[in-house]
This record gives sequence, structure tokens and C-alpha cells, in this order.
Amino acid sequence: MTQPLSAAQYLKKILLAPVYEAAVETPLQPMTKLSKRLNNHILLKREDRQPVHSFKLRGAYNKLASLSAEQKACGVIAASAGNHAQGVAFSAKKMAIKATIVMPKTTPDIKVSSVRLLGADVILHGESFDAASEHCKELAAEHNYTLIHPFDDSDVIAGQGTIAKELIQQNVHLDKIFVPVGGGGLAAGIAVYIKQLLPHIKIIAVEPEDAASLKVALDHGGPITLSKVGLFADGVAVKTIGTETFRLCQQYVDEVITVNSDEICAAVKDIFEDTRAIAEPAGALSLAGLKKYSQQHQLENEQLAAILSGANVNFHGLRYVSERCELGEQKESILAVTIPERQGAFLTFCNELDGRAITEFNYRFNSRKEANIFVGVRTPQGAEELAGLTDNLTTRGYRFADLSHDEVAKLHLRYMVGGAPVENLTERLYSFEFPEHPNALVKFLNMLGTHANITLFHYRNHGAAYGQVLAGFEVKAENMHSFNEHLEALGYNYKDETDNQAYRFFLANK
Repeated sequence: MTQPLSAAQYLKKILLAPVYEAAVETPLQPMTKLSKRLNNHILLKREDRQPVHSFKLRGAYNKLASLSAEQKACGVIAASAGNHAQGVAFSAKKMAIKATIVMPKTTPDIKVSSVRLLGADVILHGESFDAASEHCKELAAEHNYTLIHPFDDSDVIAGQGTIAKELIQQNVHLDKIFVPVGGGGLAAGIAVYIKQLLPHIKIIAVEPEDAASLKVALDHGGPITLSKVGLFADGVAVKTIGTETFRLCQQYVDEVITVNSDEICAAVKDIFEDTRAIAEPAGALSLAGLKKYSQQHQLENEQLAAILSGANVNFHGLRYVSERCELGEQKESILAVTIPERQGAFLTFCNELDGRAITEFNYRFNSRKEANIFVGVRTPQGAEELAGLTDNLTTRGYRFADLSHDEVAKLHLRYMVGGAPVENLTERLYSFEFPEHPNALVKFLNMLGTHANITLFHYRNHGAAYGQVLAGFEVKAENMHSFNEHLEALGYNYKDETDNQAYRFFLANK
């Protein structure tokens, strides 16, 4: 059995790694807006600026550079959720080595197509990294390929460790470095280097709550295979931490913090607002941990660095990020509230919010007694402000439930509030464009909600100049002329949707 490398040997390997034949030294960029908000000096290591938009190029190139001529002639193979695959493919192309990449079927299309464009053969196999990895091992043995492990290899670890060398050169005054963890190669490489030179700098590993392989391993004293992992941050969706990476992390990583998907989404938004870069979820993971750790430990005036580890984001996934980022910062709260079913009840409830912006409103008429509404409310001060809001609702006699941490509500029920009413209605349906300012909804309710019974309402603020609203009204034929006058006086763009086929199919009286 090969003896593990000592810290000094890793230090030498990192210093001599020829990664800059393919990779570039990436900037350590100040995040001015977030720094002001957190009262710390926040720095972002921009590994998204690598040729393959990920740090994985460093470790992959360092490993391929270490191969013998015979190994290079036989070709290489790797299993990867995406970024390691691109690193191997890019490096292999540069060295004229045949590369085969085995990727999980769940890998975002942007990563699959990028690997193919780099000239590698791609095999999609299994639903997770671990299934792809097993198939990769079988192919390596069958074809005599050299397997390039994505993290559990000393050359790969040393390649990733070159980031630490740059960090110290760029800012020797760092207090803490936050590092994302999937298989642990990046954290191991950074930690072993930093602790040899500046041991006072704390290394904080960051993992998703639903893929915390390092945390579980530390709790059990060795690598443990998780039964399942979440796939939102697919770049770190690894069930088992590496053996060598665990050894190094156990010895040199100071702490581990976990974050949820909403907190990752909030970090994606922070990165965009400060740098205009769009990080993939795994790429924003360490910043999410930095924010959470800073707030939990009430840090002030410290030099904190996070690694933006990758930007190979699936574009369509940004819809989810946009939807959840406010919840991740606790700046939005989701409530289910019971209100009386009568004209003006919507407006009365809105007035109880004391001017807070409403981000979402879902409602469908069901009976003549009470109505259950699904409402999102902007709460910029977080939990403290939510507590004040709910105290007020309790005082006013409203029955409600806080759904801000209810995954079923946030993922599904918000889109399912509705159905056809149990009672017959003379209903008209309209779509509106609301200008996005705080009084737009109140103006709407004052103008229309007091002149007709609102029977359906769906509104979601997405931060654009105009929000899209769908609303139903119970209007008798003899009152239509007066109602139309109020519609025109409102001044919002609108369209009569009463004959819409989707409405007729799902929401209208049969």
C-alpha cells in the first residue's frame, strides 16, 4: 500500500504543479456591496474565469501532466458531474490524449455539450455520480484507460491546492477561507497548503445540507456513504468523501458549515449583484457558507475569502434561483391566512401589513364563509420583522400558518391554489399588468375589490417593471357597465380572459 504524502510533500507538489500551462491565475475580487452589508471585507476567488469556467482544470491538468508516455498513449477516462469532465477534456485535448468521460444522466446539458465540444467521448450512465463512477471503473479496466479521479488523488489535490498559493500571494491578511466541498479535493488542497505557511488562517468547509459527506464522515471518524444526495448543487452531489481528501480535511480543515438550497440561491444573487457573474449553485456554495457563518458568529471587520468554484450553470435553473433567493435571505415570508369571504376583506388584510410589499398572492373562491389565501410578504429585517407581523395578525384575529420553511408549499402548493368553485358564479376573468410599486395592489383593491367580489387572484412579484396578475370577479350582467368604468379608471393594462380555454378547463364552473 502506498504511503500517504506528508504535508511537506504536498507543499512541494503544489509549488511545482505545472497547471499554468493550461489554467490561469484568477482574480481575488472584492464584493463591495456584500462587504458593506456584512461589515466584513468579503473577497471572491473567481475560478469561473478559468478556460472551462471551473477550478477543476487545475487538478485535471496536473494529473495528466504526471502520466507516463505509455499511459498517455492508452488514453484516460473520468467520471464526473460536469466540471471535472471539462477539465479532463480540455487538458487531454491540449496534450493530444484520447479522453472518455462518464457522466450521470442528470448532468446539465450545458456541461455535456461543453465536454463534447472539447473532443472527448461522452457516456451518460446512472442517476448519480456514484453510479457513473462505478461504470467508469469497469471501462477503465476493460480498455486499459488511466482513470482520472475527480478528487481522491494526490496529483489532483495538489493541482487544486494552487488556488491557495494564489490566495496568499493576493492577500496575505486573510482571516478565514470558505471552501465548497463535494468529494473534498479542493478543500484538502487548500487546507494542507495554507496550514503549512499561515496556520492562523481558518479553513471553513461548506456543504449543502442534503449532501454533507464531509460532516457525516467527521462525525463518524471516517468516510460514510450517504443513502442519497440532493441534486440542486449538482457539482457537489457526492455520496462519499474521498479517503485521502478526508484524511487531509480531518487534519487541516477547522470547521464545517452546511447551508440549504434557499441560502445557496441567495448567494447566487449576491454574486450577480456584486460582480455580474452568474455562478452555478455549487459555485456559490462557499459564499452561502461565508454569509451564514459571519452572521452566526457576528464577525466584524475580518478578511473573508470564498471560492466561486464554477459557473457552468443550467440556464433554465435560474428560474428556481430567482424564485427562492429572497427566502434564502429571510427577506420574504410565505403565509397561509384565513380571511372572511366578503367584499373588501382582501383590502382589509393588506392594510394590516402596515405598508409591507406583497410579493405573491394566491386565492380561489370556494365558499361564502371563509377564504384561505397564500401570500408572500417582503420582510427585509428577517425573522424579527416576521415576528412583529405575525403578532399583529394574531391580535387582529387572523388564523394563519408560516410556510416559509415548508418545501411542499414553496415548490408545489403555491402553484396549485385554485380549482373550480363549489358554488355557481357569474364570473369574469381578467389579466393585468401591475406597475411594480408598493401601492399598486392597494390601488387595485380600492378601485375594484370594493365594487365586485374577487373570486380568484394570482400575483407574483419577480422584480420586473411590471408584474403579471390574473384575477376573477363576481359581476352580474346589470353591473357590468359600472364595473367596466372602474376597470378603465384603474389605468392598468388589462385583457378579458373569460373565454380562455385553460380557465374553462380547470377553473370555471362546468
